[in-house]
Amino acid sequence: MPDAHCSVLLPVRNAIDTLDECIASISAQTLSSFEVVAVDDGSTDGTLARLRKEAAQDPRWRVVSTPALGIVAALNTGLEHCRSKWIARMDADDVMLPDRLERQCAMLDRHPHMAVVGSGVELIETAVTADGFREYVRWQNSCVTPQRIALSRYIESPLVHPSVMFRRATVLHHGGYRDGQFAEDYELWLRLLEGGETIGKCPETLLRWRDQPTRLSRTDSRCSDDAFSRLRLRYLSRDPVFAEARSRLVIWGAGRKTRLRLAPLFASGVTPTAWIDIDPRKIGNLVDGAPVLGPQALRDFDNPFVLSCVRNHGAREQIADALRKLELVEGRHWLSVG
Repeated sequence: MPDAHCSVLLPVRNAIDTLDECIASISAQTLSSFEVVAVDDGSTDGTLARLRKEAAQDPRWRVVSTPALGIVAALNTGLEHCRSKWIARMDADDVMLPDRLERQCAMLDRHPHMAVVGSGVELIETAVTADGFREYVRWQNSCVTPQRIALSRYIESPLVHPSVMFRRATVLHHGGYRDGQFAEDYELWLRLLEGGETIGKCPETLLRWRDQPTRLSRTDSRCSDDAFSRLRLRYLSRDPVFAEARSRLVIWGAGRKTRLRLAPLFASGVTPTAWIDIDPRKIGNLVDGAPVLGPQALRDFDNPFVLSCVRNHGAREQIADALRKLELVEGRHWLSVG
């Protein structure tokens, strides 16, 4: 179907337990003009046979079978086979809502400058679902506008990968998916934003996202907390706003965990002029030669640049409120970092 509105890119490995529900949700789309490129990444559980059965029944489906090479290879292989200009990512354990493809195609059509369109997601909980993951989904759903997505990029990935639709030519222009010791989707969003591209989001819930024990973010070292920190700090250090402000850097959060997370930044030669903390036991101390001050001390700084690095639930929002009351502008005078 070379004239399909979009291609659904579906990398799969050993997903037989959830594949039928996924397929049914794709088949139920209100937009009928699409193709599915399913890349079987070395499945051993009957997944490949199920995909081939679907392709035999529905000409919109094409199946590519490869050895078990990993998610990045499967994604790039799929991109090579996709024939449409717009690519909708999907995973075999998730469920599309019926109007997902129609809404995302319409948004890309209305906004020709937009490279990627995500959506709101609903979490399908399992026995392993924790409060932290629920909070991530809530936060991700709150990052809707291109401005909010760009400003939030150094906190966590502001997009759920299988919820996105993107322009194939734009992603290929920026090098496609990259393999490395990082989450391939988060790295791609950071690279696109660094390259000046715009990322938006449909505010509606268009994907039901399953939290499984086998989810890569649970099992793959590339999705570890340390890997995420190193990735975001690498891109932050190259951000022109941050590079210009290095000499007047103030870090909000003087605790040991914060300092450990920021170690790669310090190793590159970044040194704060001061730390901000609300713990009276820390205020008045020196950390790596810089004083620990209370928040009110920011009034005495001349044009500071603040990195908000506190992760405690609710603290990020409280710090943001405090910085705004000081008439410091997010993205110019301060940024949040996860």
